[in-house]
Amino acid sequence: MIAGSAIAGAVYAYVAGEDINWDWQNYHDYAGFALLAGRFDVDVAPGGFQSFLNPLIYLLPYVVRHGLPAPWWGMALGALHGLNLAVVFWLTRVLLRRAAHASTLAAALLIAALSPMALSEVGTSFADILTTIPILAGLALLFSHEDNDARPRHLLAAGLMFGAATGLKLTNATFLIAAGVSLLLMARPLRAVVIFGAASALGGLVTAGPWALKMLRDFGSPLYPFYNTIFRSPEAPLVSIVDTRFMPRSLADALAYPFDWVVGKHPSSEWPFRDPRFAVSIVLLIAVFLTGLWQRREVLGLRDRRLMIFFWISYVLWLLAFSIQRYLMPLELLAAPLIVLLLIRLIDAWREPVAGQASVRSRPAVVVAALAIALASQPTDWMRRPWSDPYRPQLADALRQPATILLLQKPLGYVASVLPEGSRVYQLSELVVPLVPGGVLDRRVRGGLADPLPGGVWALYYAESPADNPPRLDVLADYDLKIDSARRCERIPGADGTDVMACPVISAAPPAASTATLKSGSSAD
Repeated sequence: MIAGSAIAGAVYAYVAGEDINWDWQNYHDYAGFALLAGRFDVDVAPGGFQSFLNPLIYLLPYVVRHGLPAPWWGMALGALHGLNLAVVFWLTRVLLRRAAHASTLAAALLIAALSPMALSEVGTSFADILTTIPILAGLALLFSHEDNDARPRHLLAAGLMFGAATGLKLTNATFLIAAGVSLLLMARPLRAVVIFGAASALGGLVTAGPWALKMLRDFGSPLYPFYNTIFRSPEAPLVSIVDTRFMPRSLADALAYPFDWVVGKHPSSEWPFRDPRFAVSIVLLIAVFLTGLWQRREVLGLRDRRLMIFFWISYVLWLLAFSIQRYLMPLELLAAPLIVLLLIRLIDAWREPVAGQASVRSRPAVVVAALAIALASQPTDWMRRPWSDPYRPQLADALRQPATILLLQKPLGYVASVLPEGSRVYQLSELVVPLVPGGVLDRRVRGGLADPLPGGVWALYYAESPADNPPRLDVLADYDLKIDSARRCERIPGADGTDVMACPVISAAPPAASTATLKSGSSAD
């Protein structure tokens, strides 16, 4: 199963093409590069405020991408991402127990394999699809015992996995919290919560601790620049950085989201997709609840109810905190065994199971439902290019010496890794967390400009820009700089086909001799 999952992921990554997603262009590639090359104390946020996110999760994609030729690096990442299917297979067997037959397992795998967000991230630099693996594996450990209890070592391992995933990507905290709440229904809840909580703290400390300490030392906040209303770093605005673009505007909007996804509306994503999984889960859960009321009995066992608590608490926390579809990926994949489980429980409630096993009649219904969900699903597109034309930018001769690079637009962080060794890259166009005058990063920029490199100073921005993302040429004046109109701009091929302009920059202040002449003339008057 592991080999098959890896092969499936590798094949899909090859068919899908080379990943050039916006976040890779902005900060994913730079994060891995900077961590490996020790550039965080040299550059100034080439990826904007996202440059300060924990870079550890982006190290592996960077090493694979820059260490293997195309398309092998994409297939290698795809194989790794494909392991999610193997974990879903294991989790489905754990959750279904005696109902885990070939048909029900195949149905769950089919639903999971065509999950829109997961499929869209196969072979990419996104962290969501990587951290989903330990989250689902940890969940399988929490449900590994039929008696609604868990061995200490399983609680320990699950806590480490959830904690590590959260340390690597803070948005996974929603699943960590939900897992902790679900433990309250265990046979020995206090023991479970203590072991799981301690292990998750340790896991988070291992993956996030070193970076948090660096942020604390450099900027006075372990989560800089986020949650600055709490940590109050002088290097960032005293506001909370929250992306509210995708959050529901009302309760009606929130309730409608799962059904919007069925018909291709995408209020929670930049790009369109179709996903019936959450709507089907809601409908099945309501049907199970009404069946229980009608029959006056519990249709779902205690383990099943623990699963529902984890799933829906995670979902509500996600809705309140982010409402960004990618961040919901663990639940998107978990929906596969969840739907199969609810269908089996619902059908068995109306048809008495034989010898305590799931009714044989439920299996065709499960397979049909899986096929329908698969056919109704459509992944989104984060931007790719064909493997026949991989991205291999060539620099002009004028850019082949170490230089000071000023970024006047986003996303341009990916350019840093192709520049000559010894270059310095400063992002000046960031609006969310602008450079604080006289602050640590501002002083670094001014110090770098005062210490010229052989290649000079260059400003980078896109040759063609949308109206909502123009280059910020005006920020050059903050450093008494301007584009040198006497020299030509060079072009760097952009990953998405739009060239990057590299224009030489000079001081905007008049030369000292000219200043003296002006003063002399003024005196004569």
